[in-house]
Amino acid sequence: MPSLPTDPAYVALALVPGIGKARLDALLAAFGSPGAVLEAPQEALRAVPGMTPAAATAIRETSPAVGQKLIDRAQAHGGTVLAPADGRFPPMLRLIPEAPTLLFAAGRLELLARPAVAIVGSRSHTRYGAEACRHLAGGLARAGLVVVSGMARGIDAIAHNAALDVGGDTIGVLGNGLGVVYPSANRTLYESVAARGCLLTEHPPGEKPHAGSFPRRNRLISGLARVTVVVEARAKSGALITADNALSQGHDVLAVPGPITSPLSAGCNRLIQQGAKPALGLRDVLEEYGLAASAEVPAASVPADLTEHERRTLAALTTDPEHVDGVALRVDLPPWDLLAVLTSLEIRGLVIQEPGKAFRRAEGMLR
Repeated sequence: MPSLPTDPAYVALALVPGIGKARLDALLAAFGSPGAVLEAPQEALRAVPGMTPAAATAIRETSPAVGQKLIDRAQAHGGTVLAPADGRFPPMLRLIPEAPTLLFAAGRLELLARPAVAIVGSRSHTRYGAEACRHLAGGLARAGLVVVSGMARGIDAIAHNAALDVGGDTIGVLGNGLGVVYPSANRTLYESVAARGCLLTEHPPGEKPHAGSFPRRNRLISGLARVTVVVEARAKSGALITADNALSQGHDVLAVPGPITSPLSAGCNRLIQQGAKPALGLRDVLEEYGLAASAEVPAASVPADLTEHERRTLAALTTDPEHVDGVALRVDLPPWDLLAVLTSLEIRGLVIQEPGKAFRRAEGMLR
């Protein structure tokens, strides 16, 4: 399907509160075009099956000018508005229950049509979870799959960064509008994904997250990917909502098994108990796409976007743990400044913290 100019009347109509896909389809069938819907008398709108008085009133209160303002705002944030008729609209998302009627995207829109794998997990995670996530996300990205996640702290951020760090591709699905960085600590990640991957959201530009944003977002994460991998999840977690969405969409779910004593593995272990395929390594995920796993996973190169302090610190570390004070002497940084650098590297999955403020370089990193 070709790329089409976005109709401001359609944008305005699609964002009317209470107008989901079913009502939108009914309105377009009844009146023929978005512009005709916006111009229809309230009595005629109320006569459409499934319409409520409140929805009819809201339609009468909007206009194509509202839609044009949103298109302009998206462009101001480096984004594009995508309607289902647009050839750049993600084909997988046309097929899911509660399919979105409008999307806002920024970055490399061609990624939206590529084979993808969703990787989700807990915002708080263990060292094991971080290592498993980085291993899987990096390996899957090297194999040519687009890594999809939700731009949250923890496992989401590690998955996005791991894909980018190996030169792979990633899609970040937001629970807010373009131009809003949430959580604020993910600003660098937001900018990296916008520049090198793709950001996607249902929310208008500038809209902050609110109650219900993230559960709704989760159906888009699983909808974009034929396979969802849950790395770490508590017995009740948003990652399990994503897994449930994947199953309802007819997609496959894999889970990384973990210690039976770890609350952060309880959700994954339960998924496996209920029939999810265990993700014991790259091979288990790749075979779902008909791809062969390499005998060896190539070592990851040092990311190009590290600061000078981060680069020096990473070069100074080995795979043997070393106390922060010893590292500080060798990189000529005060320990309190070095801890901030090490924390940043740990978030990226490049450094592992051991007990007693000891740090080591992550396995599989080239010097």
